[in-house]
Amino acid sequence: MAHLPPVANAPKLLNPNKLPPFVDPLPLPPVAKAAGLKPSPSNPKKQIPCYRMPIHEFFAKIHRDVPATRFWGYGDSMPGPTIEARSGEEILVEWQNNLPVKHFLPIDHNLMGAEKDQPEVRTVVHVHGAKVPPASDGYPEDWYVPGGSKVYHYPNQQDAALLWYHDHAMGINRLNICAGMLGLYTIRDLFEDGLNLPKGEFEIPLILTDRLIRADGQLYYPVSQRLEAPWLPEYFGDAILINGKLLPYLEVQPRKYRFRVLNASNGRFYFLSLANGPAFQHIGSDQGLLASPQKARQLTLSPGERIDLVLDFTDHAGEEILLNNQSVQMMQFRVAKGKAEDSSSLPARLRDVPRTPESAAIRTRRLTLDQVDYLTGEPEVHLLDGKRWHEPISEKPVLDTTEIWELMNVTDDSHPIHLHLVRFQLLDRRPLNVGLHLYENKLSYTGDAAPPEPHEMGWKDTIRATPGACTRIIVKFEGYTGRYVWHCHILEHEDNEMMRPYEVVAPAKT
Repeated sequence: MAHLPPVANAPKLLNPNKLPPFVDPLPLPPVAKAAGLKPSPSNPKKQIPCYRMPIHEFFAKIHRDVPATRFWGYGDSMPGPTIEARSGEEILVEWQNNLPVKHFLPIDHNLMGAEKDQPEVRTVVHVHGAKVPPASDGYPEDWYVPGGSKVYHYPNQQDAALLWYHDHAMGINRLNICAGMLGLYTIRDLFEDGLNLPKGEFEIPLILTDRLIRADGQLYYPVSQRLEAPWLPEYFGDAILINGKLLPYLEVQPRKYRFRVLNASNGRFYFLSLANGPAFQHIGSDQGLLASPQKARQLTLSPGERIDLVLDFTDHAGEEILLNNQSVQMMQFRVAKGKAEDSSSLPARLRDVPRTPESAAIRTRRLTLDQVDYLTGEPEVHLLDGKRWHEPISEKPVLDTTEIWELMNVTDDSHPIHLHLVRFQLLDRRPLNVGLHLYENKLSYTGDAAPPEPHEMGWKDTIRATPGACTRIIVKFEGYTGRYVWHCHILEHEDNEMMRPYEVVAPAKT
């Protein structure tokens, strides 16, 4: 794609390769504690836990030899505290905006919702992957300013899964998440408890974020050469943080561990591998467990996606094992010597994941993923189905019905597409004749459809739509009626029109 280069007078940046690696232990996000009880919105006679989550500015060290970095986030850590929830047990969360009134990252006032007449600092929180009423989903225009707060209701009527919460404010979402506004939301259930997977101290979250860091330790977000339009179509940092630390290490016992991995980067895709050591046992994706473990040596993770892994260090006592992104080192596992007790299990069968038949769909929607490159010097724009955010809602699925969405990616980028509210399954991907589509508006395939890989056969809420291909998903719209959104989870694209509202409507009365 034709990208404008960043400004020439960029500050001196930190070079992670010149820092001593593996000098900081991997930190674990704190677990949020309920502040008290409040009446349930669904039953005022019932008292349910209420959490208070302040959003404010703080400083934290990303590396022993780097000055403390300014972050905006939840609680006092980046990532923020992990919310532990149980399936079927509802909670409330009060999200409190205690941020300054001036942003420290560059706002582009040309973007939708970020115009000059809007407050610089705004926030609204979305729990990614949660099945929630629309009033608690974090609609991008439902933001509030410093001093404000909102109480959201999370019914947790869904299977065990690793979700995550993050900012979703219109037009500055990419900046707020880059500043540190993200954290985990874990749902557990009795079925998963009964599998006896590694748990407690042997279940470790790995939250991946990449950042550009100035030599003074502060976050840097580059801008285009057009200072009146600073938006850039992508943000990649060479400092890859895991749980907020650069090049950390983790001491482990020679036994099985469960790792819950989230890609919370703005735009980076990760290609995870171990330089030595055991193979990955991939046991889950966005919306919970797979049917059975899938052995892999490399795993791809696009922005917004999660993977659930088991690593067995039993045969690697005394070794040092590196986790890499392609050939770039990210962290080190230090396996203790000797033997360790391990009463956990890795079942050959995890759970039933019935496939939704295509015949269940009452409608198929063909939706393009578009990129518009202007020749006038204006920045490019990313669109869904050729439409901008403010245009009338065109996708109105009926509650409790199933649809097939054909995501026709006619761009050169992979786009991780996320639908709020729902979970879905990948049907297949099929290569397109992009030129024929763009210039003659004709559909022609150039090859056969490729079925999902085994590790893609679980329930998803974010799917990688590959360039020059039609990616088909099958979705049941269940839970609630109301207005939600679907968008690309490359945050720079999402902030620049690659997000659309959709509305789940009630069935027609007969």
